[in-house]
Amino acid sequence: MNDYKFGEKIYKLRKKMQYSQSMLAEMVGVSNKAVSKWETGCAKPQLDTVKKLADLFGVSVDDLLCTDSPKKSITKIVLTGGPCAGKTTAMSKIQEKFSAMGYHVIVIPETASELITGGVTPWGLNTNLDYQLCQVRLQIEKEQIFMRAAERVFGKDKILVVCDRGSMDNRAYMTDAEYEWLLSSLGLNTTELRDRYDAVFHLVTAAKGATEFYTNANNAARTETPQEAALLDDKIVAAWTGHPHLRVIDNSTEFAEKINRLLAEIALFLGEPEPCEIERKFLIEYPDVKVLSADPACRSVEIIQTYLKSDPGEEIRVRQRGEDGHYVYFRTVKKRISDLKRIETESKITKDEYLALLMEADTSKRQIRKTRYCLMYRNQYFEIDVYPFWHDRAIMEIELRTEDEQIAFPPCVKIIREVTEDPSYKNAALAER
Repeated sequence: MNDYKFGEKIYKLRKKMQYSQSMLAEMVGVSNKAVSKWETGCAKPQLDTVKKLADLFGVSVDDLLCTDSPKKSITKIVLTGGPCAGKTTAMSKIQEKFSAMGYHVIVIPETASELITGGVTPWGLNTNLDYQLCQVRLQIEKEQIFMRAAERVFGKDKILVVCDRGSMDNRAYMTDAEYEWLLSSLGLNTTELRDRYDAVFHLVTAAKGATEFYTNANNAARTETPQEAALLDDKIVAAWTGHPHLRVIDNSTEFAEKINRLLAEIALFLGEPEPCEIERKFLIEYPDVKVLSADPACRSVEIIQTYLKSDPGEEIRVRQRGEDGHYVYFRTVKKRISDLKRIETESKITKDEYLALLMEADTSKRQIRKTRYCLMYRNQYFEIDVYPFWHDRAIMEIELRTEDEQIAFPPCVKIIREVTEDPSYKNAALAER
């Protein structure tokens, strides 16, 4: 059986040490062909050679042979939404469905409900800010404890951590000044607070589109009227807008189907059965960035995208994404399977890993720098990319649930034409020197 894990280990260590295959072969006394076979998983070296490699790379033999415990795949998502949106039912269904799919599901309970039912309330402390600071601190502490527990789950390699609301939900209950003070008090920034989660799924309150089902009876911490709930729902979506993977599940269907749509969105994100992405792309007139910036449902982020060397039919890139000098980093691999559909796997990486991967940049392509405006309109998430080398046009993208999903275009956008199938408007093409 081919040992691709061992091959990947050798390859990464060799690259880290900046050795060529021939250099490594000479140092351990084998042929270039032998090193190539190791890295492709077709062969393994003899034990004495393994010991030489371990000494050379400064690792243990067990580490080199990958005989330590297998690395767990831990995904942390947020389930959020307006009041009376169906989160309690959704949590139960998530646990049921994904446990059956082989995941160990861990649920982090809603912090606000814990505090309020325990007597710690926004109206019981000196100020609203005192309460919000307590809640965010507890939220962060709880997540750290649950994530440490996730790393120690026995017998499961796939772990799904589901947060019943996340740290950005509090933004909906604060003024701009209060929010900035909270960030300063915690020593954090918006990018760190918002993008600490792999994905965010927002259930729309029953007060928007299903008012007859809105009630406060099933949650002692809920006090909002339907009108207040609808307004709060908008504020929560706005707080999360700008996240790399935000999905909104509305009330356009019966409740049972709403929950099924949520489960399908989560499964799609997790890559079950495979991580397909359905995307449409449009060339638009250069947008009025002042209008976009003033829209509470829009957030801007700065992106630097670098393409790495890859095999034919495959696209590998790394991305720096953030705002105000604070960034998160991703590695993405794409394989196209149709004009609209492609398999995409994306993983969050550290800054050090990002800097190391830059050494593998495809020098035939330039870095792509752009400002991305993330806009939520009618529960659809649009990404408008403004490039420094264009002053009359921009690109707008939207990820769809199905290939025939209808798009409600924002009125502030003027579409020139669809370019989904036009290769000249792919980011990889724009990066051509």
